[in-house]
Amino acid sequence: MIAVETLEQIKARLEAALSGVTVDLWSNPAVVAQGALVVPPEHGLAVARWLREDAALALDFASNVTGVDWPDLVTQEKVKVTRVVEGEERVFEETLKKVRPGFLEVVYHLYSMRLKQGPVIIRLRTADRSARVELPSLTPVWRGCELQEREVFDLFGVRFAGHPDLRRILMWDGFQDYPMRKDYVEPDDYEYEPTPHDEVLEKAKAHYPPTVPKEADGPA
Repeated sequence: MIAVETLEQIKARLEAALSGVTVDLWSNPAVVAQGALVVPPEHGLAVARWLREDAALALDFASNVTGVDWPDLVTQEKVKVTRVVEGEERVFEETLKKVRPGFLEVVYHLYSMRLKQGPVIIRLRTADRSARVELPSLTPVWRGCELQEREVFDLFGVRFAGHPDLRRILMWDGFQDYPMRKDYVEPDDYEYEPTPHDEVLEKAKAHYPPTVPKEADGPA
């Protein structure tokens, strides 16, 4: 399957059709080089419905939904500044640090089964990685998103507003944290491991109750 339009063409038609909606283009530096449309969360459902209902696209199938964790990114930039030292101007080189706040991202791969074309990829991003991690569920548009969004919720912590059954799907109820986050720290007690072995056994031993020595049966 291939897309009959470029992302630039889809972006132009989408923004013309949906008043007040602006999407960004995202280029993928990986080998597959599949670019994407970055959709503002507040317009997620409107854009999804347009992509499905547009006659030239008819994207009626979401084949894959996955999460991406983008932690805070610190970059350094060298700049030249002029300072007055002992009455004389001098040029110094300084290093400035810039911080791009982290966020979580959900990526949707969309196809048209009817027109046999795709994929078109869209990406939705949360405001941050802690308090504001809510995105709209696209399950009302593509029913196949339901279980995959649950997986993203379970492993990354994205909360999907409007999801019909948002609960863990791989980890058990009461499990803390989100295993696919890049700063996730794996526990070392392995209480869930019934038969620990090798390095797992060594970690588990640290949490075993102390061994109580047996008392002697009587005088020798």
